[in-house]
Amino acid sequence: MKIAVINCGSATLKFKLFDMPSGKVLEDKEIEHIGESNSPIRNHCEAIEHLHVDFKTIDAVGHRVVHGGEKFVESVRIDAEVIAAIKDLIPLAPLHNPANLEGIKVVGQKAPDIPQIAVFDTAFHATLKKEAFMYAIPFEMYEKNQIRRYGFHGTSHFYLLKETAKLLGKKVADTNIITLHLGNGASVCAIKNGKSCDTSMGFTPLEGLVMGTRSGDIDPAIALFMQDELGFSSQEVNNILNKKSGLFGLCGENDVRNIEQRDDKQAKLALSIMVRRIQKYIGAYMVLLEDVDAIVFSGGIGENSSYVRESVMNNKIFKNIRMLVVKTDEELEIVNECLKILEK
Repeated sequence: MKIAVINCGSATLKFKLFDMPSGKVLEDKEIEHIGESNSPIRNHCEAIEHLHVDFKTIDAVGHRVVHGGEKFVESVRIDAEVIAAIKDLIPLAPLHNPANLEGIKVVGQKAPDIPQIAVFDTAFHATLKKEAFMYAIPFEMYEKNQIRRYGFHGTSHFYLLKETAKLLGKKVADTNIITLHLGNGASVCAIKNGKSCDTSMGFTPLEGLVMGTRSGDIDPAIALFMQDELGFSSQEVNNILNKKSGLFGLCGENDVRNIEQRDDKQAKLALSIMVRRIQKYIGAYMVLLEDVDAIVFSGGIGENSSYVRESVMNNKIFKNIRMLVVKTDEELEIVNECLKILEK
C-alpha cells in the first residue's frame, strides 16, 4: 500500500510517499519559502504542482492539519463536513489551516476517489488539564466560544516522545521530557508520564516562543494600543503579529541559517531574544515536571543549529539534564495515524 503525506507548514511543504507496512520511503520532497517575496511559488497549491506527483497511483493521502479545535481530538477521514469544520477554524490558525485546505483541495481534484485523512496538530494536547488550558478571562468565553489553550505541533511532540523513550530505555508512560520543536514555527512541550501537560502555543499558534515571523508572547494590550493609538485595523494587527514579527520583525530576516552568518547587532539581538524565551519556558517546565529525563531539540533549527542549542543549554540550571537531538518525523507519525483510520 502506498500512502502519501502532505505536511503544509506556514512557508514550507513536505511530501513523503511511503510503502506500507514496510515503512520504506519511496519519495521525499520539500519546498521552502512558499509565498515569500523572493520565491517563485506563491502558495501551497502551486507547491503541490511542483511536486509532479500522480496521486491516482497512490492508495491514500494523510494531511497534517494544524487546528482541530475541541471538535477533533483524533485523526479523521476527510469529507465535506470535515472540510467545513477546518474552514471554520481558520481564524484560529490563519497561517496554517488555509494551507492545509489547499493541499486537501488539490489532491481531491487530482484523485477524487482516494481516501484522505486529517491528522491534527492539536490532538496530542487533548490531555491538558483545565488549569493548563484555561485562560484567566470570563469563564463563559470558554463555555460559549471555546477560547482556551489548544497547543500545536502535537504530531511532532508525540513522535519525539516515543523516540526519546526508546533512546532512554524507558516506557513512554514513565517518560518526563521537555521537547523543543524549533523551526519557522516553534513550540515547547512539557511531557509528564508520557502525556502533554503544558505547551507554549495557545488558542492559536501565535503564542509562546519567538518564531520566524510570529511574535510569540507579548502583552495583549500592545494589540489594543496598535489599534487605538496607531490606527491599525484588527486585520493589520493580526498580519503584523503573524507575518511581520518574530525574528523577521527584529532583524529583517526569518531564516536562522542566514541570521547566524550576520555580524550586525540587530541579528545578534534577535537570536538572543529567541534563546532567552526558550530558556524561560524550559525553566518553567522544569518546575512543572519536577523530574526531567531530557531536553530534546528538534525541527529545522533544533536539529541543525548548534549555536542555538549551545546558547540555550548555556545555563548552570540545565547542566545536569541530558540534552538530546532527535530528528522529528511528523510524516511517519501521520502515516501511522492513516493506517489506524484505514483499518477501521
